[in-house]
Amino acid sequence: MWDFNIRQALGLMWQTLPFLILRLLIYFGITLGYILLTGIGAGVGWGIGALGTADFRATSTFFGGFIGFGIFGTIAYLLREYILYIVKAGHIAVLVRLVDGGSLPEGRTQVTEARQVVQQRFGQASTLFVLDQLIKGVVGALTGLAQGILSIIPGLGRLAALVRAFLRVAIGFVDELILAYVIRTNAEDPWTAAKDALILYGQNYRNMFKNAAWLAVFVYVLAFLVFLVMLAPAGLLVYLIPGAWSAGGVIFALLFAWSVKVALLEPFAITCMMQVYFRAIEGQQPNAEWDARLEQMSGKFRKLKDRALAAGRGQPDTGASMPPAAEGSAAS
Repeated sequence: MWDFNIRQALGLMWQTLPFLILRLLIYFGITLGYILLTGIGAGVGWGIGALGTADFRATSTFFGGFIGFGIFGTIAYLLREYILYIVKAGHIAVLVRLVDGGSLPEGRTQVTEARQVVQQRFGQASTLFVLDQLIKGVVGALTGLAQGILSIIPGLGRLAALVRAFLRVAIGFVDELILAYVIRTNAEDPWTAAKDALILYGQNYRNMFKNAAWLAVFVYVLAFLVFLVMLAPAGLLVYLIPGAWSAGGVIFALLFAWSVKVALLEPFAITCMMQVYFRAIEGQQPNAEWDARLEQMSGKFRKLKDRALAAGRGQPDTGASMPPAAEGSAAS
């Protein structure tokens, strides 16, 4: 069925308890920030609505809550680079050491140790962010490859949209997995290490897709259960918001489920995928066939190769100063 050890993954995660607590604080803090700003916005809208009719008050309350939600969404978007650098990459650095049978140094906190490892591998946060965006672009190409494979199966044509959505979820763990490889290999040049890691992933894609699909089922079934459990407290929060912001109950429950997913379920999935990936690529070398195949499939992979070649020639890396938005908008 699957090739990962659930009990071992849970045990490794428990050893990273300081990071799990940090993730819970950050992601639940983001959720509470959404709720607070939405409530404030709805309250302001409710107050303004007092100047008009009941229908006007209901409309202004809704749009006030919507604006408050959007304001905090912008704040959370601006924090994504910091979260990737300190939280996601840092936790991966600690998990990589534990998956390989290592232990954490005595007398130093996990977060401090992880920050030093990430800084050694990637330098500035913006460099890691650009690298992550390039990796995500290649992952999109891999998703297309998986869709092509599944499209030949009879009966799946009518479920194409559902299949695409599921594949995006199942392969959504790849970028963290590639960062884990970069950290594990102690690479001074993260661009070349990421390129090699993607090629190795492609060489083992059938096995990786199978295990990622199982994990996607586990993660989203558990997240859905959290969503159902959180509907009641989310409804209570909505009741406390002026004007009873009707759409808020489902939205807040989704935010709580998202918090649990990214704080606890995703690290579990990444730990499991590390077990499978590191075992699958043991003794393998990146082959030219998959190098050429990915280069043909993805413009982001070609950009990644260009950066790797520039780093190999000793040219200064300009990725840290490149606007992330420009990279993210390039065609994959």
